[in-house]
Amino acid sequence: MKKNWNILAMSLLLAAGLTACSGSAGTAADAQETVTAVSSQSEEKPETITITALDGNRQETSVEVPFDPRRIAILDMASLDILDNLGLGDRVVGSASTTLDYLQDYVTDESVANLGTIKEADLEAVMACQPDIIFIGGRLSSSYDALSEIAPVVYLSTDTELGVVGSVEKNASVIASIFGLEDQVDSLMADFKDRLQTLADFAEGKTAVIGMCTSGGFNVLGNDGRCSLIGVEAGFENLCNDDVTSTHGNESSFELLVSLDPDYIFVMDRDSAIGTEGAQLAKDIMENELVMGTRAWQEGNLVYLEHPAVWYTAEGGITALDVMISDLEGALLNLSE
Repeated sequence: MKKNWNILAMSLLLAAGLTACSGSAGTAADAQETVTAVSSQSEEKPETITITALDGNRQETSVEVPFDPRRIAILDMASLDILDNLGLGDRVVGSASTTLDYLQDYVTDESVANLGTIKEADLEAVMACQPDIIFIGGRLSSSYDALSEIAPVVYLSTDTELGVVGSVEKNASVIASIFGLEDQVDSLMADFKDRLQTLADFAEGKTAVIGMCTSGGFNVLGNDGRCSLIGVEAGFENLCNDDVTSTHGNESSFELLVSLDPDYIFVMDRDSAIGTEGAQLAKDIMENELVMGTRAWQEGNLVYLEHPAVWYTAEGGITALDVMISDLEGALLNLSE
């Protein structure tokens, strides 16, 4: 009987030990859950983030904006283009009007408020849509302070020293950082540099006059304003670069084109870009006896930029950059075959 009692006692002790082991495992699991919870709390999203953008005087400044904002007001098509490519379009609660086909969903969507134009914002409409953040471009720099009373304003632009591609990459990185999406930028920018290198190889040793038709005349453009992609990244020698003092170009005579006699003439139709009623088309302005006497005309190298609205109103966006490069590829690489 004593022997059986000892066996029973040992069994009870063994069972207690197993229970204790089971309890230790449970305690370890609980501890791990606690560590995970603490770690998760330490990685919580910040409420705000500080970025570098421009102020109303077009000077770089630090701007504190909400991190991962839910309600976005857009008054700049390049920024809307970037946000669209980052998959954030469903957060846009108000947008300036645009004729750009690849951004028409934001114009036709009744849930997106009309905030005016990229040149003149409807401040009441902006306020009414209760944005967490507002994006603007250079045409609204004078409204920077007024808009800042409504919500933090992010003003981005292209930088002539960085070039168009560098500026798009920089601005996309700034916008992506606001939403914690920095890892998407490289893939969005992936093939632009290679495509431009192909254009630069084609353009090597070739001269060009770059300009825009506006109000019935022709303005020559330099490499620090509109269409700079052609003379900088695409690599054409811009024969008027040193003489241009305005980002809108300098008014020019057609006699100048004859005297310069470039290999290529690139033309952006500003009136078509902004929908000027009753304006002459660029072809009606350019195809005159003097221009027809140039080498560019005679060799079939008078190039009308196919999407002037993109070049004039949306430079700085990702889709815009693709369209601009495609315009050059279509006109130049096909001509070289």
